[in-house]
Amino acid sequence: KKTAKPTKATVKQQQGKKGPLEMSAKKPVPFLRQVVSVTKKVHRDPRFDDLSGEYKPEIFMKTYSFLESIKKQEKEMIQKQLKKCRNMEQKEKLQQLLNRMTQQEQAQKKQQKLRERELVLKRQQRELAKQGKKPFFLKKSEKRKLELAEKYEELKKSGKLESFLNKKRKRNAIKDKRRLPSQKNL
Repeated sequence: KKTAKPTKATVKQQQGKKGPLEMSAKKPVPFLRQVVSVTKKVHRDPRFDDLSGEYKPEIFMKTYSFLESIKKQEKEMIQKQLKKCRNMEQKEKLQQLLNRMTQQEQAQKKQQKLRERELVLKRQQRELAKQGKKPFFLKKSEKRKLELAEKYEELKKSGKLESFLNKKRKRNAIKDKRRLPSQKNL
């Protein structure tokens, strides 16, 4: 009777920790073989990583609401510097910075309005679902129409509707002229 343990003849062991790994001579060596296994450093971008959690704009705005006051202070400071400044190059840079800040503010307000509008639509859909009705989701084109109607009402209240429509007519006229064949081609 044999009580010896079965030996693995296929896998060859290293001759200690620092010894080379024995490989079979019968297998062809790959063209690009990895001599030393190097653990690749994985860089983590919190914007796209699941470990950082899901992005929710409402929570983000609440968490970083203190930035709004800081931005307002910076804007006031730039305006004061702009009034005091005598150097034309410096004045232009400050003006560009001020314009960028106002544009960012306007874009943020616009995004906030869009979020609020979407929240209102979601609430309406939930109420209809509670009543037992089938939910109805708006298409992009219908959302755009609602946006245009809202913009129209806003311009009407502020009294800038006529100038806006005139600009729009001029732009459309220029586009139409470009589409028409020129006199040279005839």
